[in-house]
Amino acid sequence: MKVIRSKIMGFCAGVRRAVNVANKALEENDNGQVYTFGPLIHNPIALKKFEEKKLSILTDNEIDSLKMNDTVIIRAHGVPPILSNKLENTGAKVINATCPLVQESQKKAQRYAEQGYSIIFAGDKNHGEVVGIEGYANEGYLKINKKPDFNLIRNLEDANNLILKKNFDKVVLMSQTTFSISVFDELSDFFKNKLSKLEIIKSICPATHERQSSLVELCKEVDGVLIIGGKNSANTNRLYKTAKSLCQYAALIETKEEIPRAFFDLNVIGLTAGASTPDDIIDEVETALRNID
Repeated sequence: MKVIRSKIMGFCAGVRRAVNVANKALEENDNGQVYTFGPLIHNPIALKKFEEKKLSILTDNEIDSLKMNDTVIIRAHGVPPILSNKLENTGAKVINATCPLVQESQKKAQRYAEQGYSIIFAGDKNHGEVVGIEGYANEGYLKINKKPDFNLIRNLEDANNLILKKNFDKVVLMSQTTFSISVFDELSDFFKNKLSKLEIIKSICPATHERQSSLVELCKEVDGVLIIGGKNSANTNRLYKTAKSLCQYAALIETKEEIPRAFFDLNVIGLTAGASTPDDIIDEVETALRNID
């Protein structure tokens, strides 16, 4: 059996930065509790290891219980400004580990809202990054006393329904950093034909594009592909969707124990991994494949 790794896979820069911030906070902790607001990353195996290091997940209704010597890490997805202010007001130490690319999107959403633009945002409902960016947009609308005009869509069907329901003046189209590039391009073309005053902000993370492109090339060389990562991860699921469209054998797994039996009968297996997948989990999967009798 031959195992080929995708050229681009695993932790993105934003996630690696957040993980490093969390590890440092745990090392420097002095008698307080270290929290992340929401899960640090979308990988249950990695989260379990952080739990063993005494990193806890903080929820909305637990904020008021924070103590002065506690530490709260804002994860890579970011949070709405109303939440970051609430955390700061507790007196606990707050460390902002929001991905720099997400921070740029937060600033742009607020700036366009302050200029009176309607925002059409391509992303996943209830995703932490989207919730945070919408919060910044709403802050912008509040400054100019305008009713919030943040419109979340996922695909062309949503886009068409939106156009049928609303009359837009000036609009900016933005997206979640892990959104599908091909779908965003379709949405861009659709709105270009429908709206006269449209600005397009292509805020998809380069790492997302690189992973997708690398996976497409990988699929040309293999009999099957294993996508390693959290099943609750948006970018990992998009990799899986791409792999399924290109390979007869494709599976999304979180651990080596989940490798489908059929893969052990293939001659060439490709590996890729989502942006929240630690290196050691990828190594374990490859070892399990290579050690088959």
